[in-house]
Amino acid sequence: MNSPAEFPRTGISAEARAWLDANPPSPRELVTPENAERIRSETRAGYAPAMAAARAEFDVGERDIDIAGVACSEITGGDRRDVVVLYFFGGGHVVGSPEEDIVVTAPMAAGLGGRVVAPRYPLSPESPFPAALDVALTAYRGVLADYSADRIMVAGESAGGNLALATMLAARDEGLALPAGLALLSPWSDLGYTGDSHLTNRDPSLPLSEGVLLQMANGYRGDRPADDPLVSPVHGDFTGFPPTFISTGTRDLLLSDCVRVSSAMRSDGVDVTLRVWEGMWHVFEFYRELPEARASMSEIATWITTRLP
Repeated sequence: MNSPAEFPRTGISAEARAWLDANPPSPRELVTPENAERIRSETRAGYAPAMAAARAEFDVGERDIDIAGVACSEITGGDRRDVVVLYFFGGGHVVGSPEEDIVVTAPMAAGLGGRVVAPRYPLSPESPFPAALDVALTAYRGVLADYSADRIMVAGESAGGNLALATMLAARDEGLALPAGLALLSPWSDLGYTGDSHLTNRDPSLPLSEGVLLQMANGYRGDRPADDPLVSPVHGDFTGFPPTFISTGTRDLLLSDCVRVSSAMRSDGVDVTLRVWEGMWHVFEFYRELPEARASMSEIATWITTRLP
């Protein structure tokens, strides 16, 4: 448990305040087919210190594996092999990889004491919808071939949260068994750029203008309308979905996405937990120097393990 001194009732931790002071918002470059690989390489390099710190903090194994023809990264935090987390990395559908997300998957695997499997799904704008969804659904079918559904947890952050929700909608409609639960970190559930938090953006990690975010969304969805549930899961019918945990923060650009999708799930009878952290921003769990980030990942790992056999 975190002491009251770490999370004062009047605000956020001293570490979080220091991070905000040291990281003023800065503009983002539009991702195009011409500059995509450079930006992805620069993004990974920027996260290198956090990746190294996560690997130093958690004694996890990493290896490349194949599941039903899908290239994946397997992160193991112990000897437990009877359960698995299928994890989708984030990055706005334009950047990211399982390597960057070791900052999240390492504590997740260590908390589980077992396997986290992160598919390497294709990115836009080179590979628009439904390329990523097709790969994600194939990976889920492959995991179902090895595990009973009650021994699978599906998780993801940001765009990976979008993909996790869309994959479960497609799996449910296909008649596949759904997992024991969903754990989502700041899921991007509405690619239509609606919601109050987009208008009142106070997110230091995503200082995105409307044009930048819409460019990312449009590059991903291609010809599909923004209100298609497989593109923007906030418009989906979540009947029959398993228990779901959603983490966000009061500064998260996607706070409205999280609030609205949790409300929709609750209306459809889903057991959903919405955890809103005071003063925190988009996927703040990436910044393990913050006590809030460590506490949130501990909560998520505990929630996952208590819902698996």
